[in-house]
Amino acid sequence: MRGHITMRKIREILRLKFGLNNSNRFISQSMAISHSTVRDCLRRANLANLGWPLPDDLDDELLEQKLYPPPLKRSTEERGELDWVKVHEELKRKHMTLMLLWNEYKELHPKGLGYSQFCDLYLQWKKQLDTWMRQDHKAGEKMFIDYAGDTVPISDGQGGIHQAQIFVAVLGASGYIFAEATMSQTLPDWIGSHCRALEFFGGVPELAIPDNLKSCTTLANRYEPDINPTYHDLASYYRFAIMPARVRTPRDKSLAEKGVQHIQCQILARLRNQIFFSLAELNEAIAILLEKINSQPFQKLPGSRLSQFEKLDKPALKPLPSSPYKFAEWSKARPGPDYHIELNKHYYSVPYTFIKKSLDVRFTEQTVEIFYKSKRIASHMRKYSYGHTTLTEHMPKAHQKYVEWTPERIISWASKIGAATSQLVEKVIATKEHPQLAFRACLGILRLGKSYSEPRLEAACNRALIIGAYSYKSIASILKNNLEQVPVNKSETLTATKETHENVRGGNYFE
Repeated sequence: MRGHITMRKIREILRLKFGLNNSNRFISQSMAISHSTVRDCLRRANLANLGWPLPDDLDDELLEQKLYPPPLKRSTEERGELDWVKVHEELKRKHMTLMLLWNEYKELHPKGLGYSQFCDLYLQWKKQLDTWMRQDHKAGEKMFIDYAGDTVPISDGQGGIHQAQIFVAVLGASGYIFAEATMSQTLPDWIGSHCRALEFFGGVPELAIPDNLKSCTTLANRYEPDINPTYHDLASYYRFAIMPARVRTPRDKSLAEKGVQHIQCQILARLRNQIFFSLAELNEAIAILLEKINSQPFQKLPGSRLSQFEKLDKPALKPLPSSPYKFAEWSKARPGPDYHIELNKHYYSVPYTFIKKSLDVRFTEQTVEIFYKSKRIASHMRKYSYGHTTLTEHMPKAHQKYVEWTPERIISWASKIGAATSQLVEKVIATKEHPQLAFRACLGILRLGKSYSEPRLEAACNRALIIGAYSYKSIASILKNNLEQVPVNKSETLTATKETHENVRGGNYFE
C-alpha cells in the first residue's frame, strides 16, 4: 500500500530522479518526505520499468496499478480454510494469543498468510460483530456487575407499593447472565446478590467489575470512604479481586450494559402488566425468562450464552468455598479504661494492653471479632442485650483474682452486715462502667468490718449514703476519724458528693 503519499507526489519523485537526475536526499528534502518513501517509490518504478517522461496515456489509476499491484492471491489449498469464529472463541481461552494461533495455522499451511495479513483479516471480520461480542474477554476472568435502571413494583396487598431493584451480573467470555430482584441496593442486598450470582455460575471469576465506584462508594461508611470493607471481606473469602470500571470508559462496562438491556427488554418489559405480592414471586418469574435469554441463539455467532458458558467460562472458574459467605459488617472502636469496646449497647472485652488503641471490629449475626492492624486479638459470641462479655485472659492480673466474684455475691455478703452496707456496695458497683472494676473496692469496704466491727461499718456506710460518698477511701476515712456517729451538715454533703463523683477516679484506679 502506498500509505499517505499521493500520485501527484509520486510523479514529482519520478521527474526529479529520472528527469533531472537529483539525489534521493535532495528529493526527500525538497518534497519534505522521508528517505524511505523516496527509496520505495523508485524501487517500485524500476520493477515496473518506468522512467521519465511517463507515457501520455498513463493516468493515475494505471500508474497506481503498475507501482502498487494487488498481492498475488494464494490458492485455497495454500492459504487453507480460515475459520474466524473458531479463532475468536479460542482467543477467549486463558493465555491464548493471535501469535500462537497463527503459528498453529502456519504449521498446517506453510505457504499461508503472513502474521500481519492474518491479523488484519481477523480484525476486518471482527468489526462485523456487535460491540460487546468484539471484546476478547478471557474465560473465567471477569464478572461485570450493575443494577438495572428500571425497577419492578411489589404490592403489599393493602395499597402500598415497594420498588424492587434489579441486580445484574454477566460473565465476560460467554455473556452468561444472572439477574435477581432485591428490596434495595443497600449493603446486605449488594453482598447477598454477589453470593447468589456466584452460586448460579457455580464458580468464582478472577475479577468482579462493578459499574465504576458508584455501587461501592454509596455503601461506604465512616470506616473507609472508598471501597466498603465488607465488600473487600467478601472478595477475600471468595478469592476474587475488585476492579471498578473506569469512569467515561464505555468499553469497560459494555457487557454489563448489554446484560441490563436484555433484562430490561426481555424480562422487565414482559412483566410490566403483572402484579407481584412478594420478592420470591418476582424472582421466580425473572428466573423463567432469564433461562430463555441464556438459551437464545446468537445472531452472528454459533451457539448461545449457555453453550458458550458450558464451553468457556464454566471450566475456567475457580471452585466455590465449601460454605457460602456469612454477611459481616465492619466498624471502628477504641476501648476505654475498662478494656471493653461497645457494639449496639453491649460491651466486649479485649486484652487490656489495647486500651485506647484504634481497633477494627467485624461482626456477623453470631460473632464479634476484633482486630488490631489486621491481627485478630479477640473473638466473642454476639449478644443483643445490654451487658458485658468479659474473658478472664483479657483482664489485668489485679482484676483476674476477682473473676469468681459477681455483683450479686458481693451484695449478698454486704447484706449480712446491714442494709446500709448493702446499699453502699450497690452504689459503688453502679459508679463503674464495668462491675469488675468495683469488686476490689467493695471487698475492701467489707473487710473494714473486721478491723472496726460490723456495727461501726454499717453506721459509716449509712453516713456515706447520706453525703453521697461512694468509695472505699470515704468509708475508711469516716471510720478512722470516728465520724460515723457525727451529725451530717449541708456543706459536708455538697463537698463529699463533689469529691466522690462517679467520673472522678482515684490514683489507685489502675493498680
